[in-house]
Amino acid sequence: MAEANLDPVFQIQRVYLKDLSLEQPNSPEILLNQEQPGVDIQLGVDATPVADGLFEITVTATVHTKIADKTVFLVEAKQAGIFEIRNMPTEQIGAILGIACPQIVYPYLRSNVADVVQRAGFPPVHLAEINFQAMYEQQQTEAAAAAAATPEAPQIIV
Repeated sequence: MAEANLDPVFQIQRVYLKDLSLEQPNSPEILLNQEQPGVDIQLGVDATPVADGLFEITVTATVHTKIADKTVFLVEAKQAGIFEIRNMPTEQIGAILGIACPQIVYPYLRSNVADVVQRAGFPPVHLAEINFQAMYEQQQTEAAAAAAATPEAPQIIV
């Protein structure tokens, strides 16, 4: 009789660009402006189960550059990966989905954002390195504080 394999499994199934958009709504006029634009960068991480033991992790970046109140360009990008995670202790899965998986996906996102901005005719925007462990721990602390404030609605953040 063959024994069931209960060894922990953590594998990348696929990494892919899920969505990418670039807008230059005020071109070409804004391109003649010599002022230095302001840059606002927003990042997000989402984890979604797709099948038994398979999870999609999506890291999203929004890069909005403006001069005064006019948009120079706006990039919205979603880089995703499908990960197989099996036979892991339940208490470790959240950290794997919130730290390890985004650390794998994020460099692809950084590269794609820099590439599309450069192809649009601008100097590339290089997204900073992210400490996903600190980000995850902060989210867990905030979720615990929110759960303590409203005990009837516990939150689980992955």
